[in-house]
Amino acid sequence: MSMSYLIVHTFGFSVYFVFFLLFLWARSIPRTNAGSGWWAISISFALLARLSLMLLIPTNDLRLITSIYAAINLLEKPFLLIGLYRFLNLDTKPRWPWLVVMLAELWLLAAWVTDISQFNRNIGYSLVNAGFMSWMAWTCYKHRNEVPRWLLSASVAFAAMGIHWLCGPVLIKLYPSWFLDGFLLGTMLVLLQYMSLLGATLSQFQKRLIDAESKALDMAFLDPLTGLNNKRYMNTLFDHALLLATRPHHLVAIFYIDLDNFKPINDTAGHHVGDEVLKAIAARIKGIVRSTDICARVGGDEFIVIGTQLESENQAFEVAKKLLSQMTQKVQVGEHQYMLGASIGISLYPHHARDLSELIQCADSAMYQVKRNGKSGYEIYKAQNDGAPMQPQMAH
Repeated sequence: MSMSYLIVHTFGFSVYFVFFLLFLWARSIPRTNAGSGWWAISISFALLARLSLMLLIPTNDLRLITSIYAAINLLEKPFLLIGLYRFLNLDTKPRWPWLVVMLAELWLLAAWVTDISQFNRNIGYSLVNAGFMSWMAWTCYKHRNEVPRWLLSASVAFAAMGIHWLCGPVLIKLYPSWFLDGFLLGTMLVLLQYMSLLGATLSQFQKRLIDAESKALDMAFLDPLTGLNNKRYMNTLFDHALLLATRPHHLVAIFYIDLDNFKPINDTAGHHVGDEVLKAIAARIKGIVRSTDICARVGGDEFIVIGTQLESENQAFEVAKKLLSQMTQKVQVGEHQYMLGASIGISLYPHHARDLSELIQCADSAMYQVKRNGKSGYEIYKAQNDGAPMQPQMAH
C-alpha cells in the first residue's frame, strides 16, 4: 500500500470521526429527530472500516484487507437507511435491510472460503451497496415535498454513490489505477452524504428554534383566553398605528371598552361561563375592526380598540356605535343567554394627547363618565380651550 492510501484513509477516518461526534451531539439534544442517532451508528461502522484499513495496511495482504473492510462497511448501510426512515417518520418496519446485509455477508464469506475471483466478489458486494444507495435516493426524492433542502442534497449524494458502486468493479478491472481514484471519489461522496444529513438535522433544529420563538412571541403578545392582543403588544404597535395617521386630517381613536353586568355572570354561572362570554365578545370585536386596527384585552372584562385612519370624530362615533351594538346583543353559552352591555370611552390622537398611556387615561376617564351616566353608552373626551382640565362629553 502506498503513502497515497494512507493519506486518503487518515483523512477519511478523521472526518468520519468528527461527523460521528456531531451526530452524537445532535442526538443528545432533547426531542431530536431519531434519525441522527441511527446515523451516528452508521458512520461508526464506516469509521471502523477505515480503521481496519489503516491497521491492516502493513500486512500487504490485499485480499484480507478488502474482505474485512467490505464486511464492516456493509453494516453501515442498514443503519443509514433506518436513520432515513426515522428522520422521515415513515411507518415501516425495515426488516429487509438486515436480510440483504446478512446475505451479502454470507456472499463475502463464501468468496473467502472458495477463493472466488476478486472481480466476482466485488460485483456482488457492489450491487448490494448500490441497491441501498439507490433505494435511499428514491426515498428522499419520493418525499421531496416533506424534507429539508439538505436532505435533497443527500438524495443526490446517494444517487451518485449508487452509480459509483455500480461502475466501480468494471472500472477497476479496466483501469487498475481506479482502485485508488475511486476510493478517493467514494470518500468525497460519503462526506457529502453525511454533510447533507447533518445539514438536514441542523435545519430541523433551526425550524424548532424559529417555531419556539414564534410561540414565545405569541405567548408574550396574545391574550391566551380570547386570542386578542394584550397590552404589551398594543404598546409595541401603537407607533406603527401612528404612521397610518400621518396623512392630513387622519386621526387615531382609542376606544376603552368595559363590559357592563359581567361580574354577576361570573358570580352566578361560574368562571368557565364567564370565559366563554369573553371569548364571544372578543370574536365580535374582531369581526368589527379592520385589518389596520388593533384590538386588545387589557383586563378581566376590559378591552381596547385602536382605530386608525379615521377622518373625523363622527367616524369614531360610528365605530363606537357598532361596538356598542355588538356588546348589547345576547351572548349564548350552552342553553343559556346572557345580556351584557358596554361603557365605551373614546380619545383621539392628536387632539387629546400624543402618548398612548395618556390617551388611554383620557378614554378611561370618558368610560367612567358613561358608567356614572347609567352605563351602556359611549362618550368622547373633549379638551377645553381655556386650559381647564379636559372633560368627557356625551356623543349621540
